[in-house]
Amino acid sequence: MNPEFLSRLQFALTASFHFIFPPISMGLGLLMVWMAWKYVRTGDPVWRQTSLFWTKVYGLVFALGIATGVVQEFAFGMNWSQYSRFVGNVFGSLLAAEGVFAFFLEGGFLGLMLFGGERLGPRMWLLATSLVVFGAHFSALWILMANSWMQTPEGFTTQMTQWGNQAFMTDFGSVVFTPSFLPRLLHTWAASWIIGAALVLSVSAWYQLKHRHQEFAKKNFSMALKFFTVMAVLQVFIFGAQMAIAVTKNQEPKLAAMEGTWQKETTCAPLYLVGWVNETDQTTVGLKVPCLLSFLSYGSFDAAVPGLTDFPKKEWAPVNLTFQAYHVMIDLGFLFPLIGVVAWFVWRRRRGERMPRWLLWTCVSTVFLAEVATIAGWWTAEIGRQPWIVWDVLRTDEAVSPTLSTPQVFLSLVTFALLYALLLALFLFLLDRKIKHGPEEPEPPGHETGLPDTFRELFSRRSQARASGELELEDHVAR
Repeated sequence: MNPEFLSRLQFALTASFHFIFPPISMGLGLLMVWMAWKYVRTGDPVWRQTSLFWTKVYGLVFALGIATGVVQEFAFGMNWSQYSRFVGNVFGSLLAAEGVFAFFLEGGFLGLMLFGGERLGPRMWLLATSLVVFGAHFSALWILMANSWMQTPEGFTTQMTQWGNQAFMTDFGSVVFTPSFLPRLLHTWAASWIIGAALVLSVSAWYQLKHRHQEFAKKNFSMALKFFTVMAVLQVFIFGAQMAIAVTKNQEPKLAAMEGTWQKETTCAPLYLVGWVNETDQTTVGLKVPCLLSFLSYGSFDAAVPGLTDFPKKEWAPVNLTFQAYHVMIDLGFLFPLIGVVAWFVWRRRRGERMPRWLLWTCVSTVFLAEVATIAGWWTAEIGRQPWIVWDVLRTDEAVSPTLSTPQVFLSLVTFALLYALLLALFLFLLDRKIKHGPEEPEPPGHETGLPDTFRELFSRRSQARASGELELEDHVAR
């Protein structure tokens, strides 16, 4: 119970809660672009009905994401001032770029997306939705640049200044494209796309269980199931595998903690599926697959894998916590392709009719499992990085604000815990109410006829409205 530990706990709470929402907005947003495009191509009113429904859900998710994300900015200065002072010249520029180039783009077109369904033609609404979703992905790109630099820092030098030792950028390209950036970006994007597909899959499966909105449910289910299955397979065999290779090349102590490897495995290192780490006895027990860790990490069944004892003990992460978080992520990651393939096979064989209830309930659970897997992956990355806040450069215990007291941080931690519990309850209540209410009835074809569908039409109508308003004002003055 000291300021450092409580600050760690508080940041873990606030960041984990915040991380529920951005992946949903990216994944759901990408599917919303597909829905809007399908309506433009086919004119099928069900796709417009689908777009209108999910736009309201997106607005709720976006609001919670913004409300909880702002907290992170304040935490850097209030709880981690030594860290902010050290990395501000590097890290600060990336966060500033995220706000200037990405967030303003996303926020600028958000109103058009949320309220443009009844005011814009389908092509203009598709454009607005696409720009919002692009902004969300672009925002994540800058954030992951900053996080990847903390994991594998390059392109900087340190200098002693009047404010202490500070990092200064020397090569922007090296800062941006650190060795872990591209694997981390693709891995996180893929996880977000899986979550978005899982949300649509979950809701449409629930409607089928309740025999409600059948046409809406079947089209959404078919679309989301295909996307979920393909992305789950790619995540396991490409994006996740590349992320593991990046950790192997750049953070070997983290790899040893993730797999609970104590002694160096000279050949045929096993991969644990489940297990338990005894940090006192330095042993790991569990169900394992022989030689698989060597193959996945180094591309050879005979490759040697370093153990924790090859590194100083003061550089070890919390081994069992890292091990458990990592295995929750990979176990669920291996489960998702199985769920997708089985559900897809049954769906095609039964031609979208009479899906087994147990399989529909399994599909309902996918969104919760996907969120757990994604947060477990973030925990793996951050806990496994310890004791470093900037890998091999700045330790976490040196980054905390020196003027904090234990009562101050404890009070703020309790306040955040209560506030976030209230926000979570409110979010689940509103989301549940929206899902139970369901989509509105499909609008008749041609409902949007006459709405502006190009920039020329949009600005022409605005000019006409302005001219009309000026005429009315002149008439009022004359009277």
